[in-house]
Amino acid sequence: MKGLYFEPVAAEDFETLFALRSEAMRESLERLSRHDSQRSRERFTAVFAPEHMRHIVFEGRRVGFVTVKPKGGGLHVDHLYVGDGMRGLGVGTWVLDLTKQEAAALKCDLTLSALKLSDANRFYQRHGFVQVGEEEFDVHYRWSVPQ
Repeated sequence: MKGLYFEPVAAEDFETLFALRSEAMRESLERLSRHDSQRSRERFTAVFAPEHMRHIVFEGRRVGFVTVKPKGGGLHVDHLYVGDGMRGLGVGTWVLDLTKQEAAALKCDLTLSALKLSDANRFYQRHGFVQVGEEEFDVHYRWSVPQ
């Protein structure tokens, strides 16, 4: 998608990213009766790692963010959020394609989790992620480098 690129995340971006994450997750958390603003803030604070995060920028405007961390010999997508006005336009696909390229270059798997009942589950499955586990509230996925 033309006009998309990444920018680094800094510590002072916390509130903006937290607001975007909260907006993106609210509906899914409400479906699971798990929406709690304080718990969401605590969870995001615990995993906030600017060194592994990138703003998703479209034509000079920050429209989302992604967090990709090393985990278990592979890469793990900890967060991928796109703002309301940009969903369904290919932004998430662009991010996943680049992240898969990174994993392929490292010859490692790419993992992630999505909330049960979230539309994200269908999105990840469409992009080649295979369910490898499930917990009370989350579904775990893996994408492996094609042989």
